[in-house]
Amino acid sequence: MPNNQFKKSELYSFITGKASTAIARRLQKNFKQSGLDITIEQWSVLYHLWKEDGISQQQLCESTFRDKPSITRLVDNLEKLKMVKRVPSKDDRRINMIYLTPEALKLQEQSMQLANQTLNEALVGVTNGQVEIAKEVLQQVYENLKK
Repeated sequence: MPNNQFKKSELYSFITGKASTAIARRLQKNFKQSGLDITIEQWSVLYHLWKEDGISQQQLCESTFRDKPSITRLVDNLEKLKMVKRVPSKDDRRINMIYLTPEALKLQEQSMQLANQTLNEALVGVTNGQVEIAKEVLQQVYENLKK
């Protein structure tokens, strides 16, 4: 049975990233104002490496929901910025493991503070209960479509 609580165009627009785009733009603005010279896309790669350093490019694809060419380009650019280094896997030389550099580690605390600040700005007037409902709904949408 279809869910007709929203006009289809409104729901589709929201689920496909209206809020996500607004948050990303604000985070990029906050980075720029604080003198952090990285893009949101680069930050998302660093974020996953801060959670688990030394993962493969394929794992980064899966973690960030990006395709191989996009991750290759992002890692190339992060390498030029001396934020990451590629190291051939000991088990399979065809696989590159991506490691953070000391320069990237220096950005972690400041960028995470800016990310938290941005989320706080985004969630003004939103209750914890509403956040939980939104997470549940979006998780269900994801589960429905990941097959």
